[in-house]
Amino acid sequence: MKATYIAALLCILVVLLAKSETSMAVTCSPIQLSACVSAITTSSPPTQLCCTKIKEQKPCLCQYLKNPNLKKFVDSPNARRVANTCKTPFPKC
Repeated sequence: MKATYIAALLCILVVLLAKSETSMAVTCSPIQLSACVSAITTSSPPTQLCCTKIKEQKPCLCQYLKNPNLKKFVDSPNARRVANTCKTPFPKC
């Protein structure tokens, strides 16, 4: 009986952990980087919101670099400057 109780508890724990992993997954959406447009297209410093969004979207940057429409913005010297200013290392894809 005790072993069954422990097994059931472990199953519940696994399900809860799996759900938390799923909810923490990043949704790749380049529009999330719109807070960074002025910092990327000019020499203005990035806002705190921009830095937050870059950190959130970091797992998606390689995907954005593969898109020809986004690459010119994401791979620009200013984008790298913004990422560096936000202390978000630019990924090696």
